[in-house]
Amino acid sequence: MTMRQVLLDTETTGLDPAAGDRLLEVAAIELVNLVPTGRVLHHLLDPERDVPEEATRVHGFTAEMLRGKPKFADILDELLAFLAEDPIVAHNAPFDFGFLDAELGRCGRPPLDRARMVDTLELAKRRFPGLPNSLDALCRRFGIDLSQRTTHNAVLDCRLLAQVYLELMGGRQPGLALAAARVGAPAAGSTAAGTAAPVARTSRPIVPSEAERAAHARFVATKLKDALWLRPPYAPPPEGVAD
Repeated sequence: MTMRQVLLDTETTGLDPAAGDRLLEVAAIELVNLVPTGRVLHHLLDPERDVPEEATRVHGFTAEMLRGKPKFADILDELLAFLAEDPIVAHNAPFDFGFLDAELGRCGRPPLDRARMVDTLELAKRRFPGLPNSLDALCRRFGIDLSQRTTHNAVLDCRLLAQVYLELMGGRQPGLALAAARVGAPAAGSTAAGTAAPVARTSRPIVPSEAERAAHARFVATKLKDALWLRPPYAPPPEGVAD
């Protein structure tokens, strides 16, 4: 069964959409069966207001850098088409949903259905109660490379979160199709059409030596009482008697 989800991250001018803070970056990555497919949506946005210095210190964007970028209304239809009706995965998802809902409201659109929300922060808190569960902390815990994360960046954060989310959901298991670099790429032992290719296997029977047989017989005689496999119908027939 194929499961599509969309992993989402946003950057903003501040912390409170009710106080007038706006989106200035949105990124989304398509996941199928927990694996990124390569489909990415990313936009820098003109927030139509100033960008406070404290926000710039977090994500590196200034109002001058964003001037002339599309406004949220310009990318709304593309975003909604990308999100479709699938679950939306985000770290501290209520924050991102709150900003998206505020932007949707400005455009006369209904808010996102909270039933679609998958919050990786809550997943992490249930798995690691009492421990730090920021994206950075989870990346360090799972051994995910953070060397490129010098500032918050929605696309990079999405890519990191995709790895964290996979770990939170059980991690990669060798030999499964989930380990393929892209969904749809043939996994080992599969053809391009997705059908299993025959795998040649060499039988390697283990045959005990006479000395090992004798040692086992001594062990049974001295250590085990009334061994089950020595009783009928498991016991071998006496020599000279056919099965």
